[in-house]
Amino acid sequence: MELYIHIPFCIQKCKYCDFLSGPYDIEMRHAYTDALCREILSVKDEFFHEKLSSIYIGGGTPTWLEVAYMQQIMDTVHAVFDFADDCEVTMECNPGTAGLEAFRIYRDMGVNRLSIGLQSAHAEELECLGRIHTFEKFLRTFEAARKADFSNISVDIMSALPHQTPEKLIQTIQAVTRIRPEHISCYALMIEEGTEFYDLYHEDVVRRDKGLDTLDLPDSDMEYRLYKIAQKELEDRRYHRYEISNFCQEGKECRHNIGYWKRIPYLGVGVGAASLLKEVRYSNERDIYEYIKKIGNRQSVHVSEEPISKQEAMEEYMYLGLRMTDGITRDEFFKEFHITVEAVFGSVLEKLEKKKMIRQYGGRIFLTDTGMDISNQVLSEFIV
Repeated sequence: MELYIHIPFCIQKCKYCDFLSGPYDIEMRHAYTDALCREILSVKDEFFHEKLSSIYIGGGTPTWLEVAYMQQIMDTVHAVFDFADDCEVTMECNPGTAGLEAFRIYRDMGVNRLSIGLQSAHAEELECLGRIHTFEKFLRTFEAARKADFSNISVDIMSALPHQTPEKLIQTIQAVTRIRPEHISCYALMIEEGTEFYDLYHEDVVRRDKGLDTLDLPDSDMEYRLYKIAQKELEDRRYHRYEISNFCQEGKECRHNIGYWKRIPYLGVGVGAASLLKEVRYSNERDIYEYIKKIGNRQSVHVSEEPISKQEAMEEYMYLGLRMTDGITRDEFFKEFHITVEAVFGSVLEKLEKKKMIRQYGGRIFLTDTGMDISNQVLSEFIV
């Protein structure tokens, strides 16, 4: 089983961010930490000594939460769960929110992987995104993490930014790969409703979707070109792509995310967290004040419980599993659902193979490079 812990605090909301996060004062951070620990303790009877294969501490910016509060949270996790010997424990980090001393404490409490949100090496792009750090601050943060003995670090970068050129993206990739992080996530900017970017660029998104020229965002041709440039530049620097937007050195795949794509059961704790347990999807209260109030009143913080049918589970298995370059295997599908993949998706597989969007080889089904390029369109074929 996997565990996700949500820390909803950040210094400042980025212009593109639609995550459940924001700046809160010390009183709220203290109250939330207590509520979160109580939620974790509340599952003790159900999950006592359940062995965790991975833990992901996301946000927000977990490294902005006081180290003492994070220690309290991790102590509570240790009191409830067992850890697998090779348990991967990832913490998200923004540049400038932690230094050498804090990183050493995180290592002592069991964190063994960092995910640092850089996004760009260019000051003008960082300013456009609403990031509050510089590339130089990122480098100092990365160096401090290395000194604290972190040997598994991921860095996030973004493509398809407003006015981004191929040269700028290549320069960011060159600057990041020069310091050799073990893992790099390269996501295209998504314009989400409810964000500042939605108000600024929604018209451009509509124009891009219609194949028209855009004003600020890269048009559809440039967005695709940037995507392929990132893939080539990273692979040329010996980062192999193991998922649509994720690249790593050999053996440094993010095991927690692979768990999501393989539908390994996971428990999410914290405001807005989601869980997948025994083919039921749970969602937690999204209002932080209501979340804390319900915990205090010993009420359930689940606001939805959605049973997943066998058909839905099989669809998820395909469109999540095929995100990975290794794809899925027929044997694993049959073992999971006691039916062959051809019996359920035979016509879809035949159609996509004729279009050269998938390949079937050695009992394995995976997307071709062409299929990866238009993955959203291809994967939607498996949803009835």
